Amino acid sequence: MSGIIVGVDGSGHSQRALEWAMHEAAIRHVPLTVLTVQEAIRGYLSGVAVYPDDEARTEEARVAAQAETDKVLAGLDGPRPESVTVKAVHGFVVDELINAGKGADMLVLGSRGAGGFTRLMMGSVAGQVAQHAYCPVLLVPPENRS
Repeated sequence: MSGIIVGVDGSGHSQRALEWAMHEAAIRHVPLTVLTVQEAIRGYLSGVAVYPDDEARTEEARVAAQAETDKVLAGLDGPRPESVTVKAVHGFVVDELINAGKGADMLVLGSRGAGGFTRLMMGSVAGQVAQHAYCPVLLVPPENRS
């Protein structure tokens, strides 16, 4: 995918990333892809466990991401991206974001700001993607960071 890709998950952090990505795509005159990942369950041998409702849940995630995208687009002041595509995939979040970034100009993610011991225990999607991405990654910090 070329252009800018922004990962969204319905949180306020990802909405800030979506707003930033829309402004940047408009300025750069590049397409914007809004990507949401319906988290897969890790099965035996670290593969993806498949369930009958995976496709329906992925479509629900796409509909939610489309609604969020439409809301942000409606509130934009100034230039708009030339094209906006909303996609939903089923898989492991970090892997899907890294793979989506192949050939992209930039990957934009919101940062929850977890650090220190919390990061050591749980890991960080944004941190893992930033370390392994094929393109530049922009992490949009939380609004309340001082």
